[in-house]
Amino acid sequence: MTGDDAWAGLEAQVQSWIEDDPDPQTAQELRDLLDMARAAPPTIAPGREPDPTQRQALDARTAARDELADRFSGLLQFGTAGLRGRLGGGPHRMNRAVVIRAASGLADYLLGELDGVQPRPRVVIGYDARHKSIDFARDSAAVLTAVGIDVLVLPSALPTPVLAFAVRHLDADAGIMVTASHNPPQDNGYKVYLGGRVVTDSGQGAQIVPPADAAIAAEIAHVPSVASVPRAANGWTVLGPEVLDAYVASVVALAPTDDATRAAAKRLRIVLTPLHGVGGDVAQRVLAEAGFTDVLVVPEQAEPDGDFPSVAFPNPEEPGAIDLAIGLASDEGADLVIALDPDADRCGVGIQDLRHRSFRGPDTAEAEGWRILHGDETGSLLGARLAGTAPQNGAAFASSIVSSRLLGKIAAAAGYRHAQTLTGFKWISRVDGLVFGYEEALGYCVDPAHVRDKDGISAALLVAGLAARLKAEGRTVVDALDDLAREHGLHLTDQVSARFADLSQIGETVHRIRSRPPKSLAGSRVTEVVDLATGSEDDRDGLPPTEGLRLLTADGSRVIVRPSGTEPKVKCYLEVVVPLDPAADHKAVGRARHDARTRLDAVAADVRSALGI
Repeated sequence: MTGDDAWAGLEAQVQSWIEDDPDPQTAQELRDLLDMARAAPPTIAPGREPDPTQRQALDARTAARDELADRFSGLLQFGTAGLRGRLGGGPHRMNRAVVIRAASGLADYLLGELDGVQPRPRVVIGYDARHKSIDFARDSAAVLTAVGIDVLVLPSALPTPVLAFAVRHLDADAGIMVTASHNPPQDNGYKVYLGGRVVTDSGQGAQIVPPADAAIAAEIAHVPSVASVPRAANGWTVLGPEVLDAYVASVVALAPTDDATRAAAKRLRIVLTPLHGVGGDVAQRVLAEAGFTDVLVVPEQAEPDGDFPSVAFPNPEEPGAIDLAIGLASDEGADLVIALDPDADRCGVGIQDLRHRSFRGPDTAEAEGWRILHGDETGSLLGARLAGTAPQNGAAFASSIVSSRLLGKIAAAAGYRHAQTLTGFKWISRVDGLVFGYEEALGYCVDPAHVRDKDGISAALLVAGLAARLKAEGRTVVDALDDLAREHGLHLTDQVSARFADLSQIGETVHRIRSRPPKSLAGSRVTEVVDLATGSEDDRDGLPPTEGLRLLTADGSRVIVRPSGTEPKVKCYLEVVVPLDPAADHKAVGRARHDARTRLDAVAADVRSALGI
């Protein structure tokens, strides 16, 4: 096919999509691109270079054609993460046309799964405060209602954990959450949960996994056009405050009840940031009802704002994202920082660790020792906190394959089974007998009976409760981390990642280390290399195949290399372990942390070299 033929085909595709687009804004956006792409090229004399005006016209025409080619490179893929992508017109973007097709496909899937079963399917829908979220929620409600599905819509922009709670609380057969979580402001997404009569095992109320994702995607692919999808003008139910009240009550029930801790809770000063998301009001309410009344909210980040004006990436893990919170904590003499991501399903925790003070830089909060706990540190603290809270027979702790091995040791010492899963809470939340699950990317499930997903708000309450109990004892979170190191060995984790503009380089980078793995890391011989993509039966974890590689060294260090499931990155998860005497004093633990950091930095350097990044 010639270039002209390819353009003619793309031009026809774009025009057809515009005619079927229900959103005047995205339809006009595509018309403007089409006009630029159709512009006749400027006349340039033979043998002459284009002048600046001509070059600008040529570049604009080429850019418009490239942009349209990308937007029409296929329908945005529906998978185990649902939908997620950049806002804009066209099938490869998040927009009302794509969402209407997705809702129609989900409706057909539910009607097929529950064919002949009464009462009719029930779906609950939630949304956050990102651009277009409420529009996508209303379109979904209109599509589902039109085919006879009972639709319940949350009353306002609320956190993802509230929607996950509502799926189980309302015995819904499915749930839809319109959110892109911690993605940049130009993105949005569409998470799907299954429960009720569709999923009845331990995954009831969790996000979709195969084969449901493929079955829904197949139904979406069968939708011929937006015009063919019926949409009701009304008929769905907008819920009142009852579901949110029930969620808050379920979380507050996790609060400490002993007198000493409750008294300390009133004296615990907490700085909270919702990072311009929807978790601020709910988190403040939960903390207040649980007895934590000294809570300071970062004013610049308090209100929901889909532009996320104060941060480049609204993710507590990203450098600089919670600098304002750390600064406020330093200024106000706070005990604890809690940072929620925009849909409040992740929780970052900041503490003052005097061993991290540095006098080489300016007089900043970081120089005073304030730091964010790694997700593995928070996950281990919560695991230790929850050990003993449930019957041990059949009860399980769970963590993803890229999370620290420390939770497995904590579980074994407490008499619990420990399960490793693939990354993502769609897998963690499905573990039979789950009591607690986490992954290192700041995701924690502390109450799986009510929320089969990560929940930043309930995790925040448990962290606050732990800090209050320690304060009552005259101790700190740092002391609790040291206790875990003495009992199980000092586990230190970190991450090396590389972001790629060219997605083909991701596979090439993973293949490079698969074909030529390093012989040693930080001077310790590599003793085991496991290709996670083979899913071999002798793999000790018994996991299904997944893209990635695991390396173990003679000194117990571990590296896992895998492509990110949500970002254009290759991520490398590093862990070193330093044995400690159970009677080690504070200085000995500090030296062990320094030694572990030195070794971890050396591992990171060797990994970067092996990956060529």
